[in-house]
Amino acid sequence: MASPLHGIRVLDFTRVLSGPHCTRMLHDMGADVIKIEPPAGDLTRFSSPRRNGLSSYFVQQNAGKRNVSIDLATPEGVAIVLELVDHADVLVENYRPGVMERLGLSAEVVRARNPRLIYASLSGYGQTGPWVHRRAFAPVVEAEAGIVASQGNARGGDYAKDPHSHADVYTGMETAAAILAALYQREHTGVGQLLDVSMAETMLYVNEHLHDAMWPDDVDPNAIRSFRPGDYIVMEIGSGERYIVSGHPAERGTFDLFLAAMGRADLANDDRFGSVASRIEHYAELSQIILEFSRSVPDAETFERVFAEAGLATGQVRQPGELADTDWAIERGATVEIDDRAGGTVRVPNVPWRFSDSPDVGVSGIPKYRGEDNRTLLVELLDYDAERLDQLESDGVLSSRLPS
Repeated sequence: MASPLHGIRVLDFTRVLSGPHCTRMLHDMGADVIKIEPPAGDLTRFSSPRRNGLSSYFVQQNAGKRNVSIDLATPEGVAIVLELVDHADVLVENYRPGVMERLGLSAEVVRARNPRLIYASLSGYGQTGPWVHRRAFAPVVEAEAGIVASQGNARGGDYAKDPHSHADVYTGMETAAAILAALYQREHTGVGQLLDVSMAETMLYVNEHLHDAMWPDDVDPNAIRSFRPGDYIVMEIGSGERYIVSGHPAERGTFDLFLAAMGRADLANDDRFGSVASRIEHYAELSQIILEFSRSVPDAETFERVFAEAGLATGQVRQPGELADTDWAIERGATVEIDDRAGGTVRVPNVPWRFSDSPDVGVSGIPKYRGEDNRTLLVELLDYDAERLDQLESDGVLSSRLPS
């Protein structure tokens, strides 16, 4: 059967991560995604590691998308895009607010031309409001949204940015979900709409603990506020492997499960651990007891067994990439090999979704060089002839960078 988004065409004006991850999701669900790059190219094309002119970062987010390179600073380039709009269902852009308007490609302009178009804009702080023109990248939005502080607070005030661009990836995912909803609504209304998605609001929306930060009243001292997963202990076992056990050791019920796993029922009668409040007060001591137990466990099989028998889930602390080499990942097809355009492959993560009636859903296709599809796509969709294409290339409206 056809993929879920078969027949949907997306014009992709996005760079780096938030937008490209969104449009990667749409492509992997079957949409025809046309990445429109400026002559300077997507910044991620210049990152490392790389092979044959293609960076693995770019490959992971853009494999399978068709690619045209158009100079939008020229009237001719804008005219080409407006013609492409006639053949599109979705337009996604993550320029700073105001850029698309200055280019003559505002939502008002393009949707007047194609009322069925869904126009999705990703930005740091949204298309309206007092912060509309602030420069915004994932690290600064995560700082503003309290993510950096939250992570630092959980580590005794050691504030540092972690390696992952949460604001980019989450915003891409939320935008993809909004686009799917808008496509569904269009089936009933016949018209598209404008989607305004901000990174800052996304980071508030996905923060499962924000309700607690905004709570104005006192809380029962014998309650664990919002599960406090930042307290969970990283345990080293006898073989040197490290594990996390899901569940706060001081929480009602969970404390008893830890005691069962450790064979330490006697601790239930210890005054230091008689209530949630006292266990929190003496949490360093409780943690030390748990750590001493974990070091006495000889191997991973024993550790996982004793906690599973007690009703607790365990997870090994693996280095990035290690999970991808497990039997589980191989059986699930959790990674995929993408053609590197040099006779080899680049290994990247596959999609997390499995559709029972759409077995072809997933990362597929090849990564394209900048402007690689200029001619084939403009012939296919706009019926341009060779003479016109030659002139556009000669004038610098169209450009490409293919390997020598």
